[in-house]
Amino acid sequence: MAKRFGDRLRLRQGPVSLADLETASTPGFKSNKAAGRELLTELAPALSDLQERLFAEGRTGGNRSLLLVLQGMDTSGKGGTLRHSVGLMDPQGVRITSFKAPTVEERKHDFLWRIRRGLPEPGYIGIFDRSHYEDVLVARVHNLVPRSTWMRRYATINRFEQQLVERGTVIVKCFLHISKDEQRKRLNARLEDPTKHWKFNTADIDERALWDDYQAAYEAALEKTNTDEAPWYVVPGDHKWYRNLAITRLLVEWLEDLDPRWPAGDFDVQAQKARLRQG
Repeated sequence: MAKRFGDRLRLRQGPVSLADLETASTPGFKSNKAAGRELLTELAPALSDLQERLFAEGRTGGNRSLLLVLQGMDTSGKGGTLRHSVGLMDPQGVRITSFKAPTVEERKHDFLWRIRRGLPEPGYIGIFDRSHYEDVLVARVHNLVPRSTWMRRYATINRFEQQLVERGTVIVKCFLHISKDEQRKRLNARLEDPTKHWKFNTADIDERALWDDYQAAYEAALEKTNTDEAPWYVVPGDHKWYRNLAITRLLVEWLEDLDPRWPAGDFDVQAQKARLRQG
C-alpha cells in the first residue's frame, strides 16, 4: 500500500526533540519549488470540490466539520498558509479565527471559552491561527499562570479535542517548524521592505530572545497532546512553497477520507423541469 502523505509528517508518539526534526526538508516531495507550486495549482480544484461537498452536506443535516489548527513561532507562515492554501477554498464555507492575547471578557472565563466560540459549524472548515495551545505556550513561557495550572491544561485539551472528534469534527493540527536562522531572515526582510513594516512588531524581537523557552514549551505540548484522535503534524516551514503544498495536501487527504457526498434533492427533478418549461 502506498504511504499516505500525512504519514510522512505525522509526529511519532513519545518524547519530542525539535532540534532533531528538519526545518528545510520536503518530505513526500522530491522535486523543486517550481514543481511544488505547479502541484499546488493542480490540487486546487480537488480541494475546492471536496470543501463544497462538505458544505452542502452540512447545510442538509450533516454533522461533520474540519478544524485546521496552525501553530508555530513568529514568521512561521500562518498568514501565508491562509493566503495560499486556505485561500483555494470558497470563503462561504470557511471560518478563520485568529487568537491574540485574551480580552478582558475572555479572561473572565476558562481558557477554552473563546475557543468553543470559534469552532466550525457542521459543513464548515474552521481555521485557527494560533489556538488553545497558546495557553500552554505563552502562558508557560511568560509565567502568566502557575505551573500547576498550565500542567493540568494538557489533559483538559486532550479531553476537549476527543469530544470534538466524537461529535464529528476532524482535527488537523499543524506545527509550522522553522529554524531560528530562517526566522531572523524573515524578520529582517520585513525591516528591509517599507511595505512590510506594518507586519513588524518590535515585540517579535523580545519573543525571539525566548526562543529556547518556546522550543521547550512546544516540545512538551506536542508530546502531551499528540493523540490518536487528534495527532500532530510537523510541517517543515523554511521553504514557504513546501509549507503551502504540504498543508493543502493534508487538507485534501483528510477531506477525501471524509468523502462528503452531494446531498440528494427532496423533489422530483423531472416534475420541476416540466414546471420550468411551462414558465
